[in-house]
Amino acid sequence: MSDLSNPNLYINRELSWLRFNTRILKESQKKELPLLERLKFIAIYSTNLDEFYMIRVAGLKQLLSAGIVVSGNDRKTPLDQLREIRGYLHEEKNVLEESYIEIMNEFNKNGFFIKKYSELSPDLKSKADEYFYSNIFPVIVPIAVDPTHPFPHLNNLSFGLSVKLQDNDNPSKIKYGMVRIPRVLPSFYEINANIYVPIESIVKWHVEVIFPGYTLISSAPFRVTRNADIHIEEEEADDFMLMMEQGLKLRRKGAFVRLHIKKDVDSDLVEFLNSHMQIFDQDIYEYKIPLNLSSLWQIIGNKELIRFTLHPNVPKVLPPFNSNESVFSVMDKTDALLVHPYESFDPVTTFIQEASKDSKVISIRMTLYRVEKNSPIVQSLINAASDGKQVTVMVELKARFDEENNLHWAKSLESSGAHVIYGISGFKVHAKVAQVIRQVDGKLKFYMHLGTGNYNASTAKMYTDISFFTTDENYAKDTTTFFHILSGFSKNRKLEHLSMSPMQIKNRLIAMINNEATKGEEGHIIAKMNALVDSDMIEALYNASIKGVKIELIVRGICCLRPGVKNISENITVKSIVGKYLEHARIFYFKHSNPNLYISSADWKPRNLERRLELMTPIKKESLQKKLLEIMQLQLKDNSLSWILKNDGEYIKESVEEERQANSQTMLEEYVNRIHKSLKKDSTASKAEQLAKKLFKDS
Repeated sequence: MSDLSNPNLYINRELSWLRFNTRILKESQKKELPLLERLKFIAIYSTNLDEFYMIRVAGLKQLLSAGIVVSGNDRKTPLDQLREIRGYLHEEKNVLEESYIEIMNEFNKNGFFIKKYSELSPDLKSKADEYFYSNIFPVIVPIAVDPTHPFPHLNNLSFGLSVKLQDNDNPSKIKYGMVRIPRVLPSFYEINANIYVPIESIVKWHVEVIFPGYTLISSAPFRVTRNADIHIEEEEADDFMLMMEQGLKLRRKGAFVRLHIKKDVDSDLVEFLNSHMQIFDQDIYEYKIPLNLSSLWQIIGNKELIRFTLHPNVPKVLPPFNSNESVFSVMDKTDALLVHPYESFDPVTTFIQEASKDSKVISIRMTLYRVEKNSPIVQSLINAASDGKQVTVMVELKARFDEENNLHWAKSLESSGAHVIYGISGFKVHAKVAQVIRQVDGKLKFYMHLGTGNYNASTAKMYTDISFFTTDENYAKDTTTFFHILSGFSKNRKLEHLSMSPMQIKNRLIAMINNEATKGEEGHIIAKMNALVDSDMIEALYNASIKGVKIELIVRGICCLRPGVKNISENITVKSIVGKYLEHARIFYFKHSNPNLYISSADWKPRNLERRLELMTPIKKESLQKKLLEIMQLQLKDNSLSWILKNDGEYIKESVEEERQANSQTMLEEYVNRIHKSLKKDSTASKAEQLAKKLFKDS
């Protein structure tokens, strides 16, 4: 029997993540995509990399500082990982620069420009000057650094201009300083409909106004990354934190971990900055393109540039929610399952809106993880509580980067009379569930929504997710128990039909994998998720593969399982789909389980399976099982957006002739749109049912 804990069987988590981000960067190189779509992938890549450095790289540096030797199943040391990460990113920096320059050259051919101040016409320079004095000069912060002016505290992702100055009264005297460019300023000044000017280039031209009596010798834009705050570490670096808690203190809290600076600048300025920041030289990245690439969202969001984007697809309302009946009437007749963003999120919003107004509704319970700023769902909950309905809401305040927004909604809900639960000690609540209780004919009837994504109508247009509506009495008991666990004291309570982490999901998943293993070559597993990291799950999959089980994995991001290893994982394939929509749904198929299809809020990572409250929902209705299975089969056939994981940890694109390419996201859009168009001609119940059954047949 092979040793399934052998480190050679595991791909390093951090390097797997880097390859995922590379797949995003590769999307920016697709010449068939509109230019703004390509630029969007550069912004996503850069935003992702910011988080990776301030969380994962910072965590590795802390482990190294604390003397921890190994930190993963692959047994790589923190130092080994840091070396490989730096080498990987320095090499990839060239690809990023080439992609950005190519996109901007194409933009220029189409009459759109990002220009430095020095490249502007005299008239536009005058306009930029006016903007500087009215909008920039009053809020920027000039900083002198000398024995009487200490080096300032720079926040994480601070952006500014470092300067080397000559004293006009004493030319031999050289001074160093910086101009901090606060986040309240846009990164680009839209000087007209076709030209954006980077703020730092306007600031550079006016340095001698900012520092009167001094002449500018040289300058360099720079951007710093620090070890992120503790609330962020709890989200992404909790595996690091657990190790540190074993008697080791976090060191160098908030230390600088990365410096971005313009290429070919005065070396004295680099030395000036790093003499105070003390950043390892391999964590200094010199760019010949703008440093603040995550700020490209400002340009991407410009509606005047819509000609450079893909034609937007409008999500459709399909059976059974396309009638004039209330959501409750539909749910009284049947369970329903929606595939977002192809099918509209509107029925989910309507479900809560109707519940807030329905006189028969006595109680609404929900979990909220990430909601939009002007959420119609939360407003409906506030209205329901104000009207005297019993409203219980679990608002997860530790949802990374949404803490402030969630706190705002929590206070509003509480003010309206809702019972607000702010979290569970030691756990993050990531489950997506809503329960509505109605008084019908003298009895209580329960209506549930369980999903894989957040209650957020905005992201539901960009993320692929699953929504499940049911009145199943067994699920009613389990969701009631789940909300009692959230609001009360509870020890070791379990659900009967749903599964909850940290107590149940992992054990049930492993049991179903092991059951397939007993079937040998007759066994079949298909699992779609965002990440596969947990070593117990990987060992169970390896064991099933050894027994002959066919295992097909669709893993968008990190995958630590190594497929194609002789006598161990030869029966396992792994693909990643990166495209227009962010693949976010978690769907699991086990051929010999009953039921054999599940949706979940949880990825197969230790934090989701052991340190969060998550839910996994069995889908029992045959037509809905078929719908989910056909979605995954369609994605398994995808050869346009897919990347195949090889056993060396690298991902490759399939080589397919253009006429044979299958884009699962485009195909799903087309199928749903075709059905919606047909329903306009014949909206009878029988026709609607017939079309709904055919939803994915053509795949």
